[in-house]
Amino acid sequence: MTLPTVFIPHGAGPCFFMEWTRGPADTWAPMAAWLKGLVASLPERPKAILVVSGHWEEAQFTVGSGERPELIFDYYGFPEHTYRLQFAAPGCPALASRVQDLLAAAGFPVAQDPERGWDHGVFVPLKLVTPEADIAVVQLSLRQDLSPEAHLAAGRALAPLRDEGVLIVGSGMSWHNMRGFTPAFTERSAAFDAWLADALVEPTRRGQAIVDWAEAPYAREAHPREEHLAPLFVAAGAAANEPGRVDFRGEVMDVVVSGFRFGG
Repeated sequence: MTLPTVFIPHGAGPCFFMEWTRGPADTWAPMAAWLKGLVASLPERPKAILVVSGHWEEAQFTVGSGERPELIFDYYGFPEHTYRLQFAAPGCPALASRVQDLLAAAGFPVAQDPERGWDHGVFVPLKLVTPEADIAVVQLSLRQDLSPEAHLAAGRALAPLRDEGVLIVGSGMSWHNMRGFTPAFTERSAAFDAWLADALVEPTRRGQAIVDWAEAPYAREAHPREEHLAPLFVAAGAAANEPGRVDFRGEVMDVVVSGFRFGG
């Protein structure tokens, strides 16, 4: 069974695990419900999850290979209890080595890091996706240059994992402008989101659209820097010949945000 790949919006810090006071209290409820239902929506339960988060960048692709990664609370100004969240899923050194081998075979310099923990782009959404923390998790870094071509190619190299029971997850946000979560950006976010949804559907033109993403309507307002979009490039590359679709769409903090599924 071939698993799809997904791009998930991971919210704002620990937003799913606190009382939200900026806007309606249920601002994040639809996204949380979608994340909670993700595993059940798959053709089979994953044996492991490979996550590419917008919060880890290295000069070369680097894969976390620890057996029991700790959590990195890389968010600021949130309630004290959100710095005591737990997510005790195991790592998987064997999968980390498999990821390294696949990327190296595709010509990428790649390293392992057995010490790095999981940032909030990993543990916050996965606490909803796998609340029992019973599926092994491995994290792969972005490459600092954020090259669309390189991240698409990395995804293509990792595609065999989909037939090995590994769910490939890009974790970021389809709109990520820290000054752009206001009503002034609602229409602009909707325009960028509509372009993105259209660009990702057809695999024959998706790759070029991703390479040229900065030419999309309001692209640089959506992503002044594209580290939260680059995980999508990997997820899309890993399903290069299969259609994509919007799997979640909602409005949070006055902007339109979407999650995507490729294949499956």
